[in-house]
Amino acid sequence: MRTAPTILHLDMDAFFASAEQASKPSLRGKAVVVGGLGPRGVVATASYEARVFGVHSAMPTAQARRLAPNAAYLTPRFTFYRAISEQVMGLLRALSPLVEPLSLDEAFVDLEAGGVAWDSASAERAGLKLRADIRAVTGLTGSVGLAASKMIAKIASERAKPDGLVLIEPGTERALLGPLSVRALPGVGPATGDHLRRAGITTVDEIVEAGEDELVRLLGKAHGHGLYAMALAHDDRPVVAEREAKSVSVEDTYDVDIHDRLRIGLEVQRLADRCVRRLRSAGLSGRTIVLKVRRYDFSTLTRSETLRGPTDDPAVVREAALRLLDAVDTTGGVRLLGVGVSGLADYTQEDLFAQAAGERARAEAPQEDDVPHAPQPVPEEPEPAERRWLPGHDVRHAEYGHGWVQGSGLGRVTVRFETPDSEPGRVRTFRTDDPALEPTEPLPLVRRPDVPAACLDGAAPGTAGPGAGSAAEGRAADGGSGTGHPVAGGWRGQPSLG
Repeated sequence: MRTAPTILHLDMDAFFASAEQASKPSLRGKAVVVGGLGPRGVVATASYEARVFGVHSAMPTAQARRLAPNAAYLTPRFTFYRAISEQVMGLLRALSPLVEPLSLDEAFVDLEAGGVAWDSASAERAGLKLRADIRAVTGLTGSVGLAASKMIAKIASERAKPDGLVLIEPGTERALLGPLSVRALPGVGPATGDHLRRAGITTVDEIVEAGEDELVRLLGKAHGHGLYAMALAHDDRPVVAEREAKSVSVEDTYDVDIHDRLRIGLEVQRLADRCVRRLRSAGLSGRTIVLKVRRYDFSTLTRSETLRGPTDDPAVVREAALRLLDAVDTTGGVRLLGVGVSGLADYTQEDLFAQAAGERARAEAPQEDDVPHAPQPVPEEPEPAERRWLPGHDVRHAEYGHGWVQGSGLGRVTVRFETPDSEPGRVRTFRTDDPALEPTEPLPLVRRPDVPAACLDGAAPGTAGPGAGSAAEGRAADGGSGTGHPVAGGWRGQPSLG
C-alpha cells in the first residue's frame, strides 16, 4: 500500500444525460433518461433529476416511464459521447502516463507516476485542477476520489458525487470500509452478495469477523482469499495504462421477435458490417468470429469460428457469421442478435487463395457489354424510404437552423430549435419527408478561444474545439455541485446520489 493518496479515480456525473442537458438548454435542470426507447429498451443513464423518481441505469425503459412519465426520453448519441470522452482522457493523460480507462466516463490515474502528486496536498491540488479543466473543456462535471489504492479511490469518488472531490487519508481505510455493505467491495455482485447474506454477512466488518477460513469455505479458495484481503483494505493492484481490448462486438435487441429467416440473415450481415467498422476505426483485425443469438424463450446461444489469420474484411466476417447462423435453430423467433470478433491483432492476414479465387471469378464473368440483351424500359424513380428521426438526435432546417428531434410519428416530426449557447428554443412540427430538414452533426458544448489545442485531440469534427462564444457557466446539469472535500485523518463529503 502507498503512503500517500496518489491514485485518482474519475467518474463523470451521469455522463450521457449530462451531455444531453448541456447540449439542449430546454432540458437543463429537468429529468432526462437516455437509453433504448422500444418495448425492450433499457436505461443507459438517468440524470440526477430523474433518479429522484427511482429511475436508474439498467432499468427497463418501460418501468422508467411509469416512474417518471414526464421525463425526456432520448436515444443515445455514442459518437458524441466518445468525442467528449476523448477530451477528458486527453486531460488525464496530461497528468500521468498511467491512465486506466474503465469506460467512456471512468478511469484510474496514477498521479505519482506523472510526478504531479507525492502527498495529500499535492494530490488534492491535482484533483481540483482536473475538475476545473474538465468543466472548462467540456462544460460537464466529474467526481474525483483520491486514495492510496484503486479500491478506496473508487469508493471515494462515489462519496464525492455529484461534482465533488473526496480524499481518503492512508491509514483510515478500515474505518471507512467497516460499516459499508459487502457489495462495496470489487468482485461482490448480486449472486455473491446473496450468498454472503444467507450466511449472515452483510457488512465489510462482518467479513473480517467471519475470518478468512470461513470465506474460503463459502466462496472457494481464490475468491475467499481475495475478498478477505479487500475487506482489510489490502489492494496492491497497479494502474494499468490502456488495457488491451480482448474483443470487439455489436448487438441489437428487437422490439418484436424476428421469425423470418431471410431477415435474420440480413440483420446478421448488417451487424457484421458494423462490427468491422469498429474494428477498422480501432486499427485492429481478428481471427475468431462470434455469433450471439438470444431466442424467444431467452435462451442464448453463442457460436464461433476461428479463421486461419486475422482479418478486417467485411465480406469475410459476413460469410463466417452466416455460416455460424446456419447451425442455429431460429424457428421460434429471435429477440437479440450479436456479431463479435476476438483474437485481435493490429495487422491483417488475407486469405490469398480466397482472394485469388474471387479475382478469377470476376475475370471469368461476362462483362455487361458482352451480353446481348433487349432494350429495357427506364424504371420509375423509386419512392424514397421514410427517414427515421430518433428522439434527441441533431437536425438542421434550411430556414430555422440547428435543432434536435423531440419526437416523431404519423408522418410528422417535432423539432426544438436551440443550441448549447442559446436560450431554450421554440418547437416546430414538419412532415417527416420535408426536404428542408436534414440530420446533422452535434454542435460543440463549449466554444472557448482559450481551450488548449492539446486537450481536443481525438474529438470528432464539429463536436469540440476552440471557437467563438462561451457556454453558460455554472449550469445545473446534475442538480447542484458537490460539497465533498478532504479533512485530516479521513474524509467529509456529500453523500452519494448514485
